[in-house]
Amino acid sequence: MRVAGLREGGDGETAAPPADAAEVLRRVRALAPVLRDRAEEIERGRRLPADVVAALRATGVFRMGFTRELGGPELSSIEQTEVIEALSYGDPSAGWCAMIGSDSGLYAAFLDRGVVERMFTSLDLVTAGMLFPGGRADRVEGGFRLTGRWQFGSGITHADWVISGAFRYRDGIAEPGPGGIGPGSVLLMVPREQVEVLDTWHTTGLAGSGSCDYTITDVFVPVEHTLYFSDVRGRPGPLAQPEVHMRNMPGVPLGVARAALDHAREAVVASGRSEDYRSQIVLADCEADFAATRHAVYGALRRQHDVLAGGGTLDDLTALERAALPLSRRHAFRTARSILTRLYDLSQTSAIYRPSPLDRWLRDTTTMCQHVVAQDRILQTAGAHLLGGRPAFPLALGITGPQR
Repeated sequence: MRVAGLREGGDGETAAPPADAAEVLRRVRALAPVLRDRAEEIERGRRLPADVVAALRATGVFRMGFTRELGGPELSSIEQTEVIEALSYGDPSAGWCAMIGSDSGLYAAFLDRGVVERMFTSLDLVTAGMLFPGGRADRVEGGFRLTGRWQFGSGITHADWVISGAFRYRDGIAEPGPGGIGPGSVLLMVPREQVEVLDTWHTTGLAGSGSCDYTITDVFVPVEHTLYFSDVRGRPGPLAQPEVHMRNMPGVPLGVARAALDHAREAVVASGRSEDYRSQIVLADCEADFAATRHAVYGALRRQHDVLAGGGTLDDLTALERAALPLSRRHAFRTARSILTRLYDLSQTSAIYRPSPLDRWLRDTTTMCQHVVAQDRILQTAGAHLLGGRPAFPLALGITGPQR
């Protein structure tokens, strides 16, 4: 089934790429109802259909992180989160894949410009993969030989590039990490055709994200296709930051929670239960939690953006402001699951049948809460900021590997 009217203009020509955040947001909001209609099909297929991927490309979501110098719309992290939220309102799996796939432009800040222009012949190319080291990168002349197996390759079934973390070895000996502490690692980008996808994605929820395991076996990766988040190669700015790829993640739980709240409210009104005390209390309580959570996410992002856009660094944020970033992100995931649980209970037996989107959304939020950003270790990250200690979860903070 083709997604009509979103890939091509009325004259049959491919629509021009969006030039700014307003146009990207307009396009994704137009696509969201189509995604809602296709949600059951997406879940059954355990990946995004090709025409849905094409429709996502046409919205500009995959190019939104590329800078204007590279021809992209350069959406701020706030604007990116709004886009992911709007897509997830239609379908969380599509929103999740868009969130992951749109990292292409963010990774570009850590690659040389000429390399980016050769790799991304179109700014709508998708990058998938796992950043945590799951492989071995042996140094050879001109680059590395990469071998390993990684989990959670969200969107890898339609990706163009695959980025993977791996521990570095030289002459068979593991290289040290920053300051000689722990093993050193590197991020490596490989064309999708050099990757084997394993059909492992049989899960509770987010089935349509196609987050399969994948393997790479003895593939040469030139050094120019490797990166470290400590090594900015593009123009410095708010998007050239070590934790930039994590900022728009709350858009997924916020989008599905908003969808569930709207669905539940409409169902209560349609059933003639507008004066039902329990319905009033549950919906109001959930709305309060949603509003506070969403405000916290965007408030933390805005403060961060203001500091970085003004020429500051993450170190210029106060301890409370640094803690607010991981805490608001984690809280968005946990609150979405809590809202879905309460709305599911409010709907009683009508929620248990698969045609009910509440069933799918409950499973989706349950699954996304298993992601590391929603786990308790994030509390240690925030607590370390508050107390001046050392966070134990480097990726959440942008603590990165050594220079090349």
